Amino acid sequence: MKIRTNVFDIAQYILTKLGSMTTWKLQKLCYYCQAWSLVWDDKPIFEQRIEAWANGPVVPELYKIHRGQYQISHVDGGDISKLSKTQKETVEAVLGLYGEKSSAWLSALTHREKPWQQARERDGLGLGERGNAEIFLADMIEYYEGLGEEETK
Repeated sequence: MKIRTNVFDIAQYILTKLGSMTTWKLQKLCYYCQAWSLVWDDKPIFEQRIEAWANGPVVPELYKIHRGQYQISHVDGGDISKLSKTQKETVEAVLGLYGEKSSAWLSALTHREKPWQQARERDGLGLGERGNAEIFLADMIEYYEGLGEEETK
């Protein structure tokens, strides 16, 4: 099954909803959109790879277009018209949970969560060490499904 949206579409939708933000925060919000789409919608919201960088999850393809910038207000190539109603609802729910948090808070949260930790451990990366270990979708599903189940208990 081909995914209609890409990370640029999701990032642009986030910026449309929240306005300009740090590139660091945008990366974490895209990560959480992917995580919760996997759980709530049973499918990825974008197909690009997510890596466990020293400062938390990063989508390298998105990083390439904002490299060297601190703030971002627009993503070239992002087309929000591609998002389905369900995808918009997922992104908006994620923004409701994480949108007001700072980039440092979001980064610290990802460091405490298993998907980022597992990817770094698999590649033998220490704290603060640079690396490009992939965060597997299966690890995200397992971890975030578990969080969702805890909330319903």
